[in-house]
Amino acid sequence: MSAVAEPPGTELALEHERQRVAVTELGAALRSWTVRGRELLDTNGAGEPDDAFRGKVLVPWPNRLRDGRYVFQGTEHRTALTEPERGNALHGLATGSRWRAIRSSTRHLTLAHELPPQPGYPFSLRLSADYELTSGGVVATLHATNVGSTPAPFGAGLHPYLTHGTATVDELLLDVPAHTHVPLDERRLPAGAALPVEGTDFDFRGGRRIGAQHLDTCFGDLDRSPAGVARVRLATGGGERQLTVWMDESFRFVQVYTADDVPDPGRRRGGVAIEPMTCAPDAFNSGDGLLVLEPGTSFTGRCGLTAAGF
Repeated sequence: MSAVAEPPGTELALEHERQRVAVTELGAALRSWTVRGRELLDTNGAGEPDDAFRGKVLVPWPNRLRDGRYVFQGTEHRTALTEPERGNALHGLATGSRWRAIRSSTRHLTLAHELPPQPGYPFSLRLSADYELTSGGVVATLHATNVGSTPAPFGAGLHPYLTHGTATVDELLLDVPAHTHVPLDERRLPAGAALPVEGTDFDFRGGRRIGAQHLDTCFGDLDRSPAGVARVRLATGGGERQLTVWMDESFRFVQVYTADDVPDPGRRRGGVAIEPMTCAPDAFNSGDGLLVLEPGTSFTGRCGLTAAGF
């Protein structure tokens, strides 16, 4: 994945019941999450530049936008290519912006950002990312309001990398309760309609070892609890320690990325990005999960992280 590497700016900490979270102003990123002193995010160090979107908020679209182009309500729009090697606009327009932090307590923090009209996205959004530490883990609430005068296309996501501290992800167990996956081409863009995972290497229902399989895959049709919550789990080989990313019904898709194609021999390979997303890749063109915010209307989505066995 491509990103502009720049210092993360001011960092703020949350603490609660032997948990500690660090959030940066740049991209409203969840940079660190420790439980009993153990780091559970595959992350850069405090104050270090990040070039992999670690923990950042992805708006007004997550994932990839083909050629940086789309047509909305009869008008074509073009935005900058932020993944030029594949000809894509990647992860929206707010990952390189500094959000304004508003602290309400030692365990609760809100970051706000005004996204103004700009080339390729001539719409106005008021954004906020709310982080709270609870006894169960981290809760993130993403909020967006269309403060412009015309309808706006919209999607959102969060980009945490989870780690058990292993040298590689090969022995970890991944449980993705998805019935379909989106086939991708060489540019990692949708290459057709969603396909069933049953009988394929993309079937991680019930949990199985990742092994040598590389994933940069969008999953859909998620099994959910009666409350509408879907959970993706990353566990150690014996299942004694589990990290879970949960998401409410606003997040219809989840991207799983094993990051093992990053050409950096010094980078730890023990992280897996598990990204709740409201829409599929290139949704501004396909419409798959695309939201349209009418003037004055809002979006709210909740997701979070939990840990067991630590």
